[in-house]
Amino acid sequence: ATTHVHHTIFPFDPELRRMSTVDRVGDEFRIQAKGAPEEILSLCSRIVGVDASEHDLTSSERSEVASAVHDWAREGLRLIAVAERLSIIGEEEQLSRLDIERDMTLLGIVAMIDPPRPEVAAAVEKCHTAGIRIIVVTGDHGLTARGIAESVGIGRGGLQVVTGSELEEMSEKDLDELLYTDNEIIFARSSPEEKLRITDALRAGGYVVAMTGDGVNDAPALRRSDIGVAMGRSGTDVAREAATMVLTDDNFATIVDAVEAGRRVYDNVRKFIVYIFAHATPEVVPFLVYALSGGQIPLPLTVMQILAIDLGTETLPALALGREREEPGLMDRAPRKASQNVVDKMMLVRSWGVLGGASAAAVMVLFMAALLSGGWTFGADVSSGALEHTWKLATTMSFLGIVSCQIGTAVASRTEHASLWKIRLFSNRLLLWGIAFEIVFAAVVVTLPSAQRVFGTVSPTWYQVLWLLPLPVLVWGCDEFWRWTRRR
Repeated sequence: ATTHVHHTIFPFDPELRRMSTVDRVGDEFRIQAKGAPEEILSLCSRIVGVDASEHDLTSSERSEVASAVHDWAREGLRLIAVAERLSIIGEEEQLSRLDIERDMTLLGIVAMIDPPRPEVAAAVEKCHTAGIRIIVVTGDHGLTARGIAESVGIGRGGLQVVTGSELEEMSEKDLDELLYTDNEIIFARSSPEEKLRITDALRAGGYVVAMTGDGVNDAPALRRSDIGVAMGRSGTDVAREAATMVLTDDNFATIVDAVEAGRRVYDNVRKFIVYIFAHATPEVVPFLVYALSGGQIPLPLTVMQILAIDLGTETLPALALGREREEPGLMDRAPRKASQNVVDKMMLVRSWGVLGGASAAAVMVLFMAALLSGGWTFGADVSSGALEHTWKLATTMSFLGIVSCQIGTAVASRTEHASLWKIRLFSNRLLLWGIAFEIVFAAVVVTLPSAQRVFGTVSPTWYQVLWLLPLPVLVWGCDEFWRWTRRR
């Protein structure tokens, strides 16, 4: 590209890693440039000495400047070189950028410290325990990036620095071999195009990629990654539109907080499903017993009682599980596989087998105990007479038994891995209110005359109510033992 040099700005170029301006000062044009020290130094043929006089840049001085850049960068300082050139140029003369940015005089190196926020080190440690690998893609000097990365704990399994020129020379196979390890890597002096290449390589290898960026040129990588994270304060509108998540505080630690919140939500969805699924077994088993006995054993539950459970007593505790706090060790687990379903085999074994099985057994024991204590014998007709009341009382005990088991299931569902003692029994107040509601609701169903007519229930005796008290502990205890064996 060519341009008139009346007043020109050559913007920062990620590939050239520099910017420059051209201004007319009297009969001269002043060309001023700033950028990466190694790029600016390569354009310079002169240097300003300690006495402010200019002289030719010798090879020893060039090596001395390079050594200073190396030492400062190793300390984690961000470096910018500044240079200029005065020239007499005809106003109509057409010059390219490369023609203008040459034979410059090095004015100096600016060393700045841009320390990471104090919370970043803890966030990096949390990433490592959560099985998240951090790859740094930056335009900074490799030594600067290494110094900052090591100061916050990045470098698990070894820290390798790859420069932009080295990355350009790498084949796709070589890049894959570099990325498909557990080592954390720094790609220094990299361009946005290389950011996109790294993203594509990681996704092709089956990795789940979260990419951060703030510039217009970062948009393709943000869009191509599994989740693009844009900076809300310093980021461009294009980057924010391309991203899935925007950090309003531009803080890396917020990404880790978002990961933790996402895991908590995912866990709570699973807890909700476990709680709902667990009651399928004690609702289905009584019908199977009735069907397999050919009707010789009367129906342990009525349709209206099942509706009272599914639409009444079950609702609020299930919703309260969605507000459960994260359980201990949430960020100490490896990430789940992208192909893993929300509902998996072990989840069904726990809900239908452990929680549901314990509940179904307890409910059938209650039902049969109420029948037998009322004088029922196998095959006796319960559609009329004195046995009708006995059968209604038995179905009432089945209904109350499921409600009682629901309490144990709700408490057990609060944690998927850790013991209940670690999350404390009364830490979820919404769940306590939900349990209180289902107890009151169940009491209304079995004691209010109008509700008794609708749901086919009768009032149990006080000692029959005592039969219900051990059931929550029984169901929770079975699940606690199950989780204990899983932890072992």
